Amino acid sequence: MKKLKHILFYISVIGGFSFLMYWIVLQGTKLEAGRMIKVASSDKSQWSEFIDTILVNIGHPLAILLAQIVTIILVVRIFAWICVKINQPTVVGEIIAGIILGPSLVGMYFPEFSAVLFPVQSLGNLQFLSQIGLILFMFIVGMEIDVTFLKDKARDAIVISNTSIIIPFALGMGLAYFIYESFAPEGVEFSSFGLFIGIAMSITAFPVLARIVQERGLHKTPLGTVIITSAAVDDISAWSLLAAVIAIVKAGSFVSALYIILLALIYVGVMIKIVSPFLKRVGELHSSRENLSKPIFAIFILTLILSAWATEVIGIHALFGAFMAGAIMPSNAKFRNIFIEKIEDIALVLFLPLFFVYTGLRTEIGLLNDIYLWKVTALIIAVAITGKFVGSALAAKFIGNSWKDSLTIGTLMNTRGLVELVVLNIGYDLGVLTPQIFAMMVIMALFTTFMTGPALDFINWAFKSSNTPIAETVTKNNKFKILISFGKPESGKSLIRLVSWLTKKTKSSVSITVMHLFPSSNMHHYNLTDYENECFESILDESQKLKQEITTFFKVTDNIDNDIAEVANKGNYDLLLIGIGQSIFEGSLLGKILGFTTRIINPDRLIMQVKGKDSLFENSPFEERTRLIVSKTNAPVGILLDKGLSSTDIICVPIVCSSDVFLIHFIQKIVVNSNSKITFVTLKEQTEELNKLINSICNAALTQINVLTIEHMELDFVKNQELMLISLESWKALVEAKYEWLSDIPSTLVIANKHE
Repeated sequence: MKKLKHILFYISVIGGFSFLMYWIVLQGTKLEAGRMIKVASSDKSQWSEFIDTILVNIGHPLAILLAQIVTIILVVRIFAWICVKINQPTVVGEIIAGIILGPSLVGMYFPEFSAVLFPVQSLGNLQFLSQIGLILFMFIVGMEIDVTFLKDKARDAIVISNTSIIIPFALGMGLAYFIYESFAPEGVEFSSFGLFIGIAMSITAFPVLARIVQERGLHKTPLGTVIITSAAVDDISAWSLLAAVIAIVKAGSFVSALYIILLALIYVGVMIKIVSPFLKRVGELHSSRENLSKPIFAIFILTLILSAWATEVIGIHALFGAFMAGAIMPSNAKFRNIFIEKIEDIALVLFLPLFFVYTGLRTEIGLLNDIYLWKVTALIIAVAITGKFVGSALAAKFIGNSWKDSLTIGTLMNTRGLVELVVLNIGYDLGVLTPQIFAMMVIMALFTTFMTGPALDFINWAFKSSNTPIAETVTKNNKFKILISFGKPESGKSLIRLVSWLTKKTKSSVSITVMHLFPSSNMHHYNLTDYENECFESILDESQKLKQEITTFFKVTDNIDNDIAEVANKGNYDLLLIGIGQSIFEGSLLGKILGFTTRIINPDRLIMQVKGKDSLFENSPFEERTRLIVSKTNAPVGILLDKGLSSTDIICVPIVCSSDVFLIHFIQKIVVNSNSKITFVTLKEQTEELNKLINSICNAALTQINVLTIEHMELDFVKNQELMLISLESWKALVEAKYEWLSDIPSTLVIANKHE
């Protein structure tokens, strides 16, 4: 009755007021008399008029901008994903994507498409949006630099960083002397041209370098500390020099430049002595996520905007102001992490790709249409590598580092990445760089960033060093080695409990390593220790309760599935245990490319839902990441489908395939370590070998072992089990057979044999 009343009310209100509006329109038409109303008339059909309207809408500036953003984000994320797969920094793929969408490829071979998607009149909007992205990015870069950390660690770092600036700066100015007549723009003084070439050679991409250090597991080592600190000092020094160079170029005379530099020094003093203490006090009062309300957030955003505005007005570019605003933010790591989370995704995913493509639209590699121009490009690359790599390596060796560490420092300091593009675009906007030199320098930035990974691999190979520190320790013992890799702490605790139950009487002969890998794009070097401690806190508590000794291993990476397999293989582990999620949003290829793996529906899982099979497949370990881990790992892989595992007293073991013989090894461990009630679920016809093995376990065990055929499996039996142990091959076979009881299985450990 209540439902009927709601329907009648809805119909009467919607119908009554719709009729009222219609009547008002009829009455309103009577008021048109004598007002010379023009009625549009056309010989075109209604369909033609509709098409014309659509074409006009497509050509609207907002529609063009939105189409550009969609295209840019898709292409940039695709190339970034490809670079991750080949162990390259994502910035390499993002730079390549920008160049491809520009006149160097799309503009050259598909000029009509390029003219429609990137018309000249639309580039102004793209430029302004990309500048907003750069301001947010430089703000984040500033926050990633912990000034208090520099005070304690900067002695050696200052020597390395300043040497790595002055040598390439001098070589860059020497290069400028030889190419000035042929490549400098008309009307540009040599001092301006030389200073900009010099500063472009001196840049190190601190964000890219920091992430490579994390991914390589160097952040906890003395070497990693020196590298991070050197890069941070380099960043501060280089941006200060850049501000001075911009002042000199814009002022036109040395005296005018002094006035700008004086204003800049006053600005820096105000930021450090007045603004910074104020922000520190605000940050102390609002350091938690709950306390960081919108009004408080607005204070910091206004500080960023006002700082950028002030430096733009002074004449040293808004990006320096953004960098300075980030550097003086409260040093509390938790506060900075919360703040960065609020702005980083929108800055890196939406705005920065616009900058890459805007840079690509300016980069015309087709201008380098002569062998001489490519020789000049090679010379620029050689000077850049010599100055930065050799300068940093020699300085590091001079202060007492080994040759391996010195070469590693030189390689990482030679990484230029996005920060180099920022400097080049500033030079281009100021008219100091011609399109030809701009294209050459972009290629240099791409090459020096791309070479970092292979160069580090070569150094490690040449000095016979392992990239996986944990592998060196675990290979030294002869125990049964188990590697647990977890994502969420709850999953890690379940895996720890499982291992403890299965090894509780033989703990002295078992070595357990618990590993957590974290995406480098979501991590900042200054809060790595805090995050690691928080991540393992509950895991360590659980291991203490169970009196189970464990070794923890934390690593930041951009290729989680590959690194899990690599650690397992290099450590010669006997068993790898992982957990698996149940969401239909996980593991999709498209989700990984776009960077939104929690939002993109996995096509495989969606098809299963449409076919009505999801109840059978919801726990099936066929996600892309799981498949890759299984295929790359030499040891058996155990995949825990956790449904609230609380005990292993009652276990069932389906034996479906002849290759399931290997499971007997794990059953023996269970029998030795617990008094579990084990039920083998078999097919009607069993091999003689398997029957002998089952009988031998039954005879030797002090526990109860039953044998049940799969045809006699009942729902009540399945529900009473606490754990199911099954091979991956048998699991697939059961799912294909569509047994109804699969939807009610208990927590399940699916083991993929290394020979499967």
